[in-house]
Amino acid sequence: MKIPLIRRRAPKKLPPPQEEDNELRMGFFEHLEELRNRLFKIVVMIVIGTFIGSIISADVLEYLLSPYANVNPEETQQLVVLGPTGAVVTYFKVALMIGGIIGVPVITYQILMFIIPGLTRKEKRYLFLALPAITLLFLVGVLFAWFVLIPPAIGFLEGFQADIFRPEWTAENYISFVTALIFWMGVAFETPLVFFILSLLGIVTSGLLIKNWRFAVVGTAIAAALITPTIDPVNMFLVMGPLMGLYVLSIFLVMIGRRISSVSR
Repeated sequence: MKIPLIRRRAPKKLPPPQEEDNELRMGFFEHLEELRNRLFKIVVMIVIGTFIGSIISADVLEYLLSPYANVNPEETQQLVVLGPTGAVVTYFKVALMIGGIIGVPVITYQILMFIIPGLTRKEKRYLFLALPAITLLFLVGVLFAWFVLIPPAIGFLEGFQADIFRPEWTAENYISFVTALIFWMGVAFETPLVFFILSLLGIVTSGLLIKNWRFAVVGTAIAAALITPTIDPVNMFLVMGPLMGLYVLSIFLVMIGRRISSVSR
């Protein structure tokens, strides 16, 4: 007589909760280690760029003085230094600005690679292709600030109530004013690519940007008021116009980003 065989199902193996906790703990520390490494690379890039900037900082300083020289061609082309270290501080401030501009691609790459670890290979490839555009937009913003915004701003500030005030600008104040304006306009021109990256993550849609266009107008007006060094509406609209144009460009880039994201998924 044959005895029927009874087949038993193998019990499913469930991962113990301790292993999950260990994985979470290891993942957290790995992220901290990655953050440390990427910040270290950013600092190294800024140091290298600042070293390069210190070599050409004197020539750049003379070039930065050209808007002031065009406003006052009859005066001596020298700025006032009020302290013993004023010239050194101004010199290396320009070198640091040059280092930041040189390091924009590497800095942007390191930041994006840390905050966007969940992208697919296809999305990362598009992100890598966008890095040159980030640098290009930053340079476009720098050129816009230098050739379009700064000359009328210098002229307005120099001639404001000239019969009452006699302007004597210090090197530290003038260079800080010019470099800050150049830098923040370069950052502002990167806005479309920021929205493009957010669209790849599924955070922003073109419909959301179109729906909130009123908030965009108010936001660009506030940003223009903060970036613009003068109080006259002409210079403010010179900044606000390109910012609104960048917002419209962001809408089209978000449309493309959403299509890329939907196809890759």
